[in-house]
Amino acid sequence: MSGLELYALLPLLILVFGSTFVLMVGAWKPARRPLLLIGVLTAASAAIAAACWPAPLDEVAKMFSCGPYARFFTVLWSLAAGMTLLLSLRYGEDRRFPGGEYTSLVLFAAAGMCLLSSASSLIGIFLGLESFTLVLYILIAIDKNCALGTEAGLKYLVMGIVATGLLSFGIALIYTATGTFHLPEAMTALGTEAGMRPLGLLGWGMMLTAIGFKASLVPFHLWTPDVYQGAPAPVTALLSTGAKGSLLAALIVVMQGVPAPSMADLAPVLWVLAVLSMLVGSLCALRQTNIKRMLAYSSVVHMGYVLTALLAGGSAGFSAVVFYLVVYTVANFGAFGIITSFAIQGQEPQDYADLAGLGYHHPRRGAALAFFLLSLAGVPPAAGFIGKFGIFYAAIEAGYLGLALFGVLASILSIYYYLRPIIVLFMADERSACLHRGVIEEHGVLAFCLAATLMLGLYPGPLLDLAIAILPG
Repeated sequence: MSGLELYALLPLLILVFGSTFVLMVGAWKPARRPLLLIGVLTAASAAIAAACWPAPLDEVAKMFSCGPYARFFTVLWSLAAGMTLLLSLRYGEDRRFPGGEYTSLVLFAAAGMCLLSSASSLIGIFLGLESFTLVLYILIAIDKNCALGTEAGLKYLVMGIVATGLLSFGIALIYTATGTFHLPEAMTALGTEAGMRPLGLLGWGMMLTAIGFKASLVPFHLWTPDVYQGAPAPVTALLSTGAKGSLLAALIVVMQGVPAPSMADLAPVLWVLAVLSMLVGSLCALRQTNIKRMLAYSSVVHMGYVLTALLAGGSAGFSAVVFYLVVYTVANFGAFGIITSFAIQGQEPQDYADLAGLGYHHPRRGAALAFFLLSLAGVPPAAGFIGKFGIFYAAIEAGYLGLALFGVLASILSIYYYLRPIIVLFMADERSACLHRGVIEEHGVLAFCLAATLMLGLYPGPLLDLAIAILPG
């Protein structure tokens, strides 16, 4: 590999070598807090490198892009890793996480997410996806004293192995049909005037099944509520945002190369997956009394929204996906960050009964949680409203009026299950549990997420313009 290629991969190298350094230092001096802070510094350095130093190459080894699109998501996932580690400072101390191993795994997961978002080949997608999936198997079950965490890790492992097998077999079939792993050439070669090649269509079917597992699309979503509930809250924040967001970012690159005849074969399947995800996710979320399980089912609905924009395609659809991924990341991190800040001795308030009266006893965090939930519901002036508006506008422009109307109805229905915990927060004047007051690092993450959610709702123009400008191709 040449020096220019290494320089182009500088942000990823910072994450990988920082991860290795923390792991080695932790073996000699397992001081939890300093190691976590080194991890935060490493993640911030990677984000700064990606934002400030343009890559001298457009692509490395015809596997990974180094353009503005890849750098944008490298900044986003590096910041997500840094916020995860900040939220873990007190939480990890209470649950006695191994400082070196935990920090190293979070940084390596961020590197895998950055690789996946920048993938320009089928092999790049596989390597990036498996890089952070293997790490998440461990992070979900890292608390050995938590039975729910062990169960969640096992369920994610089993589903992940199945998805990996399907993904690799699908990639093999597409390569057989096209003779190339490079995405633009592979997607173009799959199509004929009559539609997609039969072997390529079978490969796409297997890939979509694997993507359905990884992104929690119905009917491949059944692992999601158990894993969200059992995993530590900071890990759940990273899983629900970076793990899914990086896959969807890679899908934009994939979908851009699909010609119209091939898209006609894929569109009915994507339409059904989007509708089922919005319908089943909404109905299941309505019945939940556990906030992490509710957020799990609501994430299924959000994946249906994003799939709608991917199906719409074009500049409007793909830029709506980029904007929505940013909005969803900050709102979700804020919600799980508040759950983390309330945890005392590692015990999280999850049931709605645990939240009773917290809006009175902790008004700032109670109001912030309400605002994050309203953003996820798509209520103005929160950023979620602009994100959903962009998705539905792109769907209507592309001729998917029925799908857009279904999404609007699902969004209206979501107001009910997002309002339930908000009502519990502010209707009962008695606190049902003794919860932590939070620490400055947690409050800093919450303040950042709150400011970003509000500003992107009131002034979305710069990010929308940037999302259009960085689109690959």
